[in-house]
Amino acid sequence: MRRFCYTLLVVLALLPLSTLARPFVLILTPDDLSDTAPPSSESAADSGDTSDWDEFGDSDARLDDELDPGSWRPILEPDSGPEPKTEDEAVYYSGVAKMIAAASSGGPRVMEEAASEIEAAATAGNPLAQSALGFLYETGMMRERNKAKAFMYHYFATDGGNTQSKMVLAYTYSRQDMYDKAVELYAELAEIAVNSFLISKDSPVIEPVRLHNGAEENKEALRKSRGEEDEDFQILEYQAQKGNAAAMYKIGIFYYFGLRGLRRDRAKALLWFLKAVEKGEPRSMELLGEIYARGAGVERNYTKALEWLTLASQRLPSAYNGMGYLYVKGYGVEKKNYTKAKEYFEKAVDHDEAGGHYNLGVMYLKGVGVKRDVKLACNYFIMAAKEGQPKAFYQLAKMFHTGVGLKRNLPMATALYKLVAERGPWSSLSRWALESYLKGDVGKAFLLYSRMAELGYEVAQSNAAWILDKYRERSMCIGESGFCTDAERLQRAHSLWWQASEQGNEHAALLIGDAYYYGRGTERDYDRAAKAYMHAKSQSNAQAMFNLGYMHEHGQGLPFDLHLAKRYYDQALEIDSAAKLPVTLALTSLWIRKNYASSFLVDLVDSLPEVYPKVEAWVENVIMEEGNATILTLFVCLLTVLYLRERQRRHVAAAPEAALPLLPNEHGVLAAPH
Repeated sequence: MRRFCYTLLVVLALLPLSTLARPFVLILTPDDLSDTAPPSSESAADSGDTSDWDEFGDSDARLDDELDPGSWRPILEPDSGPEPKTEDEAVYYSGVAKMIAAASSGGPRVMEEAASEIEAAATAGNPLAQSALGFLYETGMMRERNKAKAFMYHYFATDGGNTQSKMVLAYTYSRQDMYDKAVELYAELAEIAVNSFLISKDSPVIEPVRLHNGAEENKEALRKSRGEEDEDFQILEYQAQKGNAAAMYKIGIFYYFGLRGLRRDRAKALLWFLKAVEKGEPRSMELLGEIYARGAGVERNYTKALEWLTLASQRLPSAYNGMGYLYVKGYGVEKKNYTKAKEYFEKAVDHDEAGGHYNLGVMYLKGVGVKRDVKLACNYFIMAAKEGQPKAFYQLAKMFHTGVGLKRNLPMATALYKLVAERGPWSSLSRWALESYLKGDVGKAFLLYSRMAELGYEVAQSNAAWILDKYRERSMCIGESGFCTDAERLQRAHSLWWQASEQGNEHAALLIGDAYYYGRGTERDYDRAAKAYMHAKSQSNAQAMFNLGYMHEHGQGLPFDLHLAKRYYDQALEIDSAAKLPVTLALTSLWIRKNYASSFLVDLVDSLPEVYPKVEAWVENVIMEEGNATILTLFVCLLTVLYLRERQRRHVAAAPEAALPLLPNEHGVLAAPH
């Protein structure tokens, strides 16, 4: 950019929208620019102030279980988690193990045992158990659903340092527009998430996969998430075994980060990376440099890190970012060298590397080796954010939070912090949930998605609700005193869809509208239905537009207005050509209503919604019964044959006069024969 962006659209698109969470759209205008001058414009080189860099990998590499205390990893990935430190913690993990077993196949009796153990540990003051007990009260599993008690236990757990309860409280505060409280919690969580990333290279993220496309299962996304059973993975593995360096690198990435449905296995990943570098694969060299600098999966070694990054930089410009970082910190080199670090970052920027923009942004923000320039720093962060760099979103969130560089805007800061926080180690829940679903353990998947939903993940809210609607009793939904009743299941699905709709899911908004319109799981309320459809309509949903047109046509929850009804019907057809038949019928209904307002035709049209279910049931129960369907098919075929034969007979009867050939007469003129 030549100048600081006055109006800019930044879209975070880490992975395809169809399978993952929705993209984050950030629009900055001139009003967002802060007029506040930075407190100092002097260089920090002399003082050696690099404190901001400590957020990006300088501290000792910490395991995910340390960053996310109380993680369910020891239960879901046996032999990979720490041993319980106290008796209360042992009781907590026993309760969690039983809770997960109950969701898989144990049922209410085992769930009651789990709830009792968790409650005992929570009463003893264990914050991990308090967080789990809050989850039980929030969902109403073997406990009366009680949001006040759920909040209380999550509050206690947060005081005890439980990060997942912090996520719950932050999400709760943000839903209530209490941004002053939400932003502080999300800021802490985002910082933890950032500390789990690699030092300069953007880490692939375990994005929650959307199980469905509307009402149908998302088969393509699920196929790509079957890990070693996926045909594409097997082909890739075969290519790697045959010596393909690019395939080796990809398999290493999948194992190192636990992507595409694979269990995370850093030892196996490192073997593949080392095989790839033997063939000169530069991305593997760069990643090995990052891994040694971070000390993630190996013993930290800055000398080896610099060696690998230097080799990678000969063919891969992004490696300059890691090298620049090492020179800023003075790791693996003789001493700190800000000038050289800046040169490396600028080389990365010359090749349009998002990390280079981000790192220069940090230098100018802190005045590390350069004159401090907050506006220029903000400019660099925006460029990095355009490429989906999560650390750049973190820095923009801090600017909105503090009012440095950008005008203070707590709702925007909260949204950006949340975006980064959701990439923290607790996001592993999505991998375990998906793994369970693909193995056919729907109950376990539902439990894990429900936990993620409580943390505020929109995709998890949508997935959990979809499982309830699709699998019903097979979802292993457990309520207050046993398996969920139909009413409990509908109410829980309604709550989940509602939360997803609040976060921009138009399919969820459409289902909420249907729930209020038809009174499914809640009282019928046309006004709320109209609001939900309006929300879905804002996401360009054709079905929502059609429904709004219908409500205007009948004056249900919206003013009776045939002109607006026609406009919505037309918009539905513009967005989705598949709506042609229902829109044509709806426009016919409008024409009848307008031109024959007082005739029996209007009453006939209005009665169709009541008649249709009866006709549908008759077709399903009578016509579609196997024997009746066969007889009906033969009867239709017979009528078709008789019709075609009659048509042919009439055609032949008319043919002598109409189709006789013209022949020349004795005068050589064409004429019909006598």
